[in-house]
Amino acid sequence: MASRRAFLGLGIAASAAAMTAGGVWAAYWRAISRAEARVASGSTTIPSRFGTMEYATAGEGSPVLMVHGTGGGFDQGLEFADRLSGNGFRVIAPSRFGYLKTDFPADPSTANQADAFVDLLDALEIDRLPVIGGSAGALPAIEFAIRHPDRCSGLVAIVPATYAPDRPAFQPMTESQERAMRRMLGSDFLFWAAMQLMRDRMIGTMLATDPGLVAAASPAERARAERILSEILPVSQRSRGLMNDAVLAADPAPQALNRISAPTLAISVEDDRFGTVDGARYIAAQVPGARLVVYPTGGHIWIGHHEELFAEVAAFLRSIPEVAVG
Repeated sequence: MASRRAFLGLGIAASAAAMTAGGVWAAYWRAISRAEARVASGSTTIPSRFGTMEYATAGEGSPVLMVHGTGGGFDQGLEFADRLSGNGFRVIAPSRFGYLKTDFPADPSTANQADAFVDLLDALEIDRLPVIGGSAGALPAIEFAIRHPDRCSGLVAIVPATYAPDRPAFQPMTESQERAMRRMLGSDFLFWAAMQLMRDRMIGTMLATDPGLVAAASPAERARAERILSEILPVSQRSRGLMNDAVLAADPAPQALNRISAPTLAISVEDDRFGTVDGARYIAAQVPGARLVVYPTGGHIWIGHHEELFAEVAAFLRSIPEVAVG
């Protein structure tokens, strides 16, 4: 779910952290073995016009497309939408370009990501369904609603890493910062070492959430935050997607929001350190009839609001006339 800014400076710090971790190789090996085993099964691949595309499904009922954020994959999509898959919806969670088993095409643009969703729906013989996009995944979810209105029955943008006119000016990475970022994302060990030795900093930057909020949250919410962070491993299998999101979501291009005809819900949090509340408000202002929900605290991973947020999403989906929930 992290944006490009989340990684700035982390590569160098993680390298230093890893140098102090000489006695923990066995612990790392156990962690990476579990992570690799977790993503090795449970998904399916299909051929698309952009190469191999991976997806997984969970639940029974009306289909909904769940598009993961930065650092994710099919596993993050299923994790985020677990309250839907257990509540009358069939969640379809693809891995976007460069994540896990999904190929990375020559042009990994937001528009092509949206078009790849059409190939997935065709393979699954689904004519039309609602789409949910989280963080950087909101970009292709929105583009899907714009480019394929005949296939999109509803749109939900959660903490959307999308364009807003008043968003702070983009600051490009220096060469040294980009090298550090690539090193960090290409090394499972460096990433794991940073999580062990700089966990609060990783929560504050990677997850754009106040570590104090996480510490004070319920045991269930603390465990959810831990899963979101730890399940970025194996980061080496997500690095191309992460780098692409670092470009697309750090300085997002305007999208033709006024062309969206599907019912739309935008949700964000005031204290999200990525500033996605500006994007959510802009979506709600530009999409005809859109609904906006903003929580005062919770950061980018909406700590303390998971049940509430997905109850809101489920109610919205059920309000779409053509969505039948079993």
